[in-house]
Amino acid sequence: MDWYLAALKKYAVFSGRARRKEFWLFLVIAWITLGFVGLLEGFVWSYSVLTSIYALALLVPFFAVTTRRLHDNGRSGVFVLLYLVPFIGSLVLIILLVREGDPGANRYGEDPKLTP
Repeated sequence: MDWYLAALKKYAVFSGRARRKEFWLFLVIAWITLGFVGLLEGFVWSYSVLTSIYALALLVPFFAVTTRRLHDNGRSGVFVLLYLVPFIGSLVLIILLVREGDPGANRYGEDPKLTP
């Protein structure tokens, strides 16, 4: 949960680097929370206003943590645009996001594994 909150605290920070743990835990907790909100909302209303609002609120932090994760691999944040390419783009992006980050400092900052 700490990694999820850390990503939310860096709401629109597109500079620096993010560990794999920060990215994937943010993503998993966001999916679980979205599903839970959608499930609860389904019992109350037949439309999903709260789920939509929550998903829109997570859009900027999602792109920010994805950009920082790409920076950890020495890639530019422009690679986020691969999400726009159907299937192949998402597959390539997932491969880039799964890779271990560059050891030591790179042009985007210090190694996040070495900084507390």
